Amino acid sequence: MSRKQLARSGGDLSRLGTDDSGATMLHLDMDSFFVSVELLSRPHLLGRPVIVGGRSGRGVVVSASYEAREFGVHAAMPMSRAMNLCPIAEVIPPSHGLYSSFSRQVFDLVAEVTPDVRQVSVDEAYVDVSGAVRRLGSPVEITTRLRAQIQERTGLSASVGIAGSQVVAKLASTRAKPNGQLLVPLAKTQEFLDPMPIEALPGVGEKTREGFSRYGIRLIGDLAAVDEDWAARVFGAHGHHLWRAAHGLDSHGFDRQAKEHSISAENTFGEDIWDVDVLDHELLRLADKVAYRVRAEGKVATTLGLKYRLGDFTTLSRSVTLSAPTDLAREMYEALRPAMRKLREQRTQGVRLLGVRAAGLNDFAVTGRQATLDEPEHSGREAEVALDEVRRRFGTEAISQASLLRKRQEP
Repeated sequence: MSRKQLARSGGDLSRLGTDDSGATMLHLDMDSFFVSVELLSRPHLLGRPVIVGGRSGRGVVVSASYEAREFGVHAAMPMSRAMNLCPIAEVIPPSHGLYSSFSRQVFDLVAEVTPDVRQVSVDEAYVDVSGAVRRLGSPVEITTRLRAQIQERTGLSASVGIAGSQVVAKLASTRAKPNGQLLVPLAKTQEFLDPMPIEALPGVGEKTREGFSRYGIRLIGDLAAVDEDWAARVFGAHGHHLWRAAHGLDSHGFDRQAKEHSISAENTFGEDIWDVDVLDHELLRLADKVAYRVRAEGKVATTLGLKYRLGDFTTLSRSVTLSAPTDLAREMYEALRPAMRKLREQRTQGVRLLGVRAAGLNDFAVTGRQATLDEPEHSGREAEVALDEVRRRFGTEAISQASLLRKRQEP
């Protein structure tokens, strides 16, 4: 069962009521965004199983229509498995630039409501409407109007959760899908959360679920019932953040300026580098260093930056907006590598300095981590997290990625 299916289970939503006073945090999530965008130019496929993704090599499902999901297809699933489950599905290759265009249209409309927006991917954002209620009406009225405007301008549907915190709004938007909105009144927050499985909380993966299960914690309400100090002592800082989430509390307040915080690493070479393979190796090393620090802060990055300084001190920079937030070195490397290679082709000078920056940082416990366009079923995150534990115990130089170690052994 997928995380979204898990998040939909538990509790009687009809009991929540309609009091939206103080429920000024919205979580906006576009419905099957990649598929929906593609179907705008393929209306004959409406109502049929449709998958966006790559067929070749390690191709995976980027997005699936709700008709395809009924067969068990979901994002990040290997395409071979998806086709076995749903052989009648129409497969459409991703149209990368098209999604960014529609994303801009959606969030231009959101910006007309309020500047207090934290966008976490091309199709998802947290919106604080506390400063807009006097001008535009109640949170429910604002949400209803915004969803209608998005539908009218783009032809796409959005689901929105309305609550008092980011974590609750995110869970509410999932249960509102498709094309709906769900209000969780402040007084009903715990009633909404308690019956849901612990896996529904962003940041609870298989290993964390197993850890909780050993102590009989299977529902969010089970975690909410334990002592906060115990959760922090047994599960560390992550346990503390999840305990707060189980009470509908965000670990950090909504702060637009938090996006300005970034994590970076760079290296000035002893002599100018001309070999692109050496630059590739250094890019991966820097991405590994940055990703480790991003995970250590409990964050995920939504944008990446590349710093590229030539031998004559000319400094060039490139920025990449990710389709899904990440805290993984391999994904950072693969996102920045095309930009670095293009700079190398355009500039014939040697490279004096290379740098990597992760920005647009959001809490992993709130945002979670979405599948990327070409992610295999097993993304390797567990391996990178395992490296983190070794580094914490024995130092950052105690262990490294195998690809980096192999490179060092080359003559």
